[in-house]
Amino acid sequence: MPAETDENQQRKNGLYGRVSAELAENMKRGWADTERHDLQPIAQAAYTALRRAELSARFPGELLVVPAGVPKVRANDTAYPFRPSSDYVYLTGDQSPNAVLVLEPREPGEAGGPGEPAGHRATAFVLPRSDRESGEFWLDYHGELWDGPRNSLAENARLLGLACDDVRAFAGRLAAATGPVRLLRGHDPEVDAALAGRTAAGRDDEFRTVLSEMRLVKDEFEIADLRFACAATALGFEDVVRTLAGAGPTPERLIEGTFFTRARVEGNDVGYASICAAGPHATTLHWVRNDGEARPGDLLLLDAGVETRNLYTADITRTLPVDGRFTPVQRRVYEAVYAAQEAGIAAVKPGAAYRDFHDAAQRVLAEHLAAWGLLGDRTAEEAVALGLQRRWTLAGTGHMLGLDVHDCAKARTGMYVDGTLEPGMVLTVEPGLYFQSDDLTVPEEYRGIGVRIEDDILVTEEGNENLSAALPREAGEVEAWMARLRG
Repeated sequence: MPAETDENQQRKNGLYGRVSAELAENMKRGWADTERHDLQPIAQAAYTALRRAELSARFPGELLVVPAGVPKVRANDTAYPFRPSSDYVYLTGDQSPNAVLVLEPREPGEAGGPGEPAGHRATAFVLPRSDRESGEFWLDYHGELWDGPRNSLAENARLLGLACDDVRAFAGRLAAATGPVRLLRGHDPEVDAALAGRTAAGRDDEFRTVLSEMRLVKDEFEIADLRFACAATALGFEDVVRTLAGAGPTPERLIEGTFFTRARVEGNDVGYASICAAGPHATTLHWVRNDGEARPGDLLLLDAGVETRNLYTADITRTLPVDGRFTPVQRRVYEAVYAAQEAGIAAVKPGAAYRDFHDAAQRVLAEHLAAWGLLGDRTAEEAVALGLQRRWTLAGTGHMLGLDVHDCAKARTGMYVDGTLEPGMVLTVEPGLYFQSDDLTVPEEYRGIGVRIEDDILVTEEGNENLSAALPREAGEVEAWMARLRG
């Protein structure tokens, strides 16, 4: 109905009722100049320039388009907190919504500016500061008085070490460009539509794959950020242990909220939905409902990671006795998983096959299952060959880690799971045993027990470094650590 449409439009403009000419004129005046002229480039600017140069060299003469993405609707007119596409962040260090990085091929003989790749002109198209003259800053529902201040184009250019232009000029620049185009699809519907007919799915898939593979080996900035993510996550785990100190049950949602608070204080957010799985919930690998209770005598499987303000995430799991002491059967299962993780971590080294750490951990778990009589007349070797241990181990033993919790997911199999480990790669090692409550093939004392131990491992020239080693893993050390935190 017209009246409703008019009202909705007024709400979008941030007002109910008409704007008088006097008010509109008043809102144009009396504002201080807030332009910052002394900004220095962000810490990763030198690294993002190198990454853009590598990407440019991979695709000479082609127009490359990497959108940041757009806010996603949660319900009606409310959106989820915006998180830009990982590849856009990797190449710019910027976190602006609706932004687009464009690498335009240079003309023969055209020289590049500071921070620009030799073969392309790099431009970040972003939304500039709101226009005070037009009233956009207060009339637009997403103007700066509604959503907060934005950087000017000049400020963004200084911070990013990268030429910046108004994203509203993007379509015109795109229309004038000629030659082959590659697009990181699926992040911005308007950009996808604008390039419809100019890109090919196969070529764009190849582009996505190259971006994913570029991120396999981390540079110094990324490694430092992942170290911080692990340190912050360790603080979150300590917070949770203190929360468990009460005599009664602890709601899983309180555990989730406790860790989330630490993630928001230390970083940007959690890197993924926290798994706060108590008792038999720990046998569900992706338990994110977190609607149960951690009771004394139970195990709590906590799988959580802090995402830093640069958007790199940790991914750590500890399985903790809620009352601070493992029962004998809990310790038996825990120590089997710990032994498997030790074997997996030892297999992480430069030149090793990526699958080696998984195979090493699975062999150890199979040996324990055989010793407990769960494999019938099969030996551990026979069980692994047939995959029989997977009834209780279920998942792979790890994955790459970085800007995404499951990083580099679009890399080719030959470069990733069938590839070779190199210094600078960061991966998780996370074996587990999961005995379902209704699994009649195991003794009753095992049913409902789930144990996973997960750490974030950096491949080094000499072997590996456990970035999350600040959190204890051995059963006795876990008990002593929990007792100390509880005072």
